Amino acid sequence: MRKSGLAPVVDRKTEVLILGTLPSDVSLAKGQYYANPSNDFWKLIGAVLNRNVVTLSYEGRIETLKKHGIGLWDIYHHCVRHGSMDKDITESELNDFDTLKTTCPQLALVCFNGQKAGQSQELLRRLGYVTLVLPSSSGANRRNQAERLHCWNVIPERRVPRLS
Repeated sequence: MRKSGLAPVVDRKTEVLILGTLPSDVSLAKGQYYANPSNDFWKLIGAVLNRNVVTLSYEGRIETLKKHGIGLWDIYHHCVRHGSMDKDITESELNDFDTLKTTCPQLALVCFNGQKAGQSQELLRRLGYVTLVLPSSSGANRRNQAERLHCWNVIPERRVPRLS
């Protein structure tokens, strides 16, 4: 089934961008990033920000991210995927990341939520961004929670100027 992603959650104050692959079917149906309750994204980002965002409305979560200079988007604009698993993605079309230069002039760090999204790391580096591949927030990736949280907690520490 051919699927399209959600609009980016960014603004001119975005300093850190977290890129997934493409939202799950649950997220696409709700029109919300990380809407599947089995995904740990909101728990992880709450720990990073030292704030319980899980209890907030989706709008409150997005407002909190923006307040902290964090944006969300995905690697793929369109793809074919049966179900929600990244391993099932085929016929993918990348988002236009050149637009980030004007929409997010303060963007300094691009984080990839998982290895599949991280396969596009070199593309974002060529655009001049510092990049970081994080362990996936997927509920299927809960083997070592402490290590995963440790990796995600480097987000505030890694806000550095873009490479020129």
